[in-house]
Amino acid sequence: MSTERGGALLAVLWLTAGLSAIAFGVASTVKNETQRATNALEETRAYYLAAGAIERAMLYMRWGPQHVLPDGSPRYYRPGMPRLYFRFPSGDAEVEVIPETARMNVNVAPRLELTMLLVALGASPAQADLIAAAIEDWRSPAPGGLSPFDVFYLARNPSFRARHASLEETEELLVVQGMTPELFYGTYARDANGRLIPTGGLRDCVSVYGNNAQFDVNWAHPAVLQAVGVAPAVVAALVARRMQSPIVPDELPLWIQAAGAAGARLRLGGGSIYTLRASARLRLPGGAFSDLRRSVAAQVKLMPAGYDKPMHVLRWYDNAWRP
Repeated sequence: MSTERGGALLAVLWLTAGLSAIAFGVASTVKNETQRATNALEETRAYYLAAGAIERAMLYMRWGPQHVLPDGSPRYYRPGMPRLYFRFPSGDAEVEVIPETARMNVNVAPRLELTMLLVALGASPAQADLIAAAIEDWRSPAPGGLSPFDVFYLARNPSFRARHASLEETEELLVVQGMTPELFYGTYARDANGRLIPTGGLRDCVSVYGNNAQFDVNWAHPAVLQAVGVAPAVVAALVARRMQSPIVPDELPLWIQAAGAAGARLRLGGGSIYTLRASARLRLPGGAFSDLRRSVAAQVKLMPAGYDKPMHVLRWYDNAWRP
């Protein structure tokens, strides 16, 4: 009898342990799924907050030149302003106004400047010269026969030929001979404190809408500034200065003078095509901000008078990379 009772007690104990394990597993799954649903909800709300900030920034750019405060400062926007800040009931958003004049036009940039740009981004001189030659071949009219680069591409799997026309998207550069993902997208390096920081890549320096005459001093990548002849010491000083606050028009002549012969390649703002990159953070019930940050972007073109809309959205990025 005692043996039967002991066996029954042991079975009950095992059953209790099994049910407890199941209960803990269910509780853990419910907790994880609840957290995942909360994160998804916050991400969706932050997305629409950032998208709304871009819409407001487009309105501010339209209204900007026509409205000023009594002290002469812009009420909404003034050409050359690199950032706009918005406070909404549900959170805050920062919109970066990045003119395409901060980037080289990859379709017309001289081969030498492309080579210097790639070297400044970390490519070896031989690799940089090969990639620059491949880009020149890609955007140039087709030769009578196959170019050496066409022969290289046709030997790949899958095979293809160079476009032999203007690039429509900078992502086309990923398939030109010599290009690597690390060089195109950028990588990470350690700063003086040992922290990993993004270095940026070719995609941050070139555009199919860019400008090769002058480059915006607030947004041009350091490699772009070096490629057009600005001395590394001046580039370092310029980057350190604009990290503190945007460079204003009154300062521009000083930097033009410091850059020497390359000073003629510097400007503030300009052009008609901009990338608006918005980063939004939700405000929690207690007033603190959520750790989640969502960034979206739009490439827009300011249209001249007479068009159906004052601004056209050329491209929309649901997930924008933000250095």
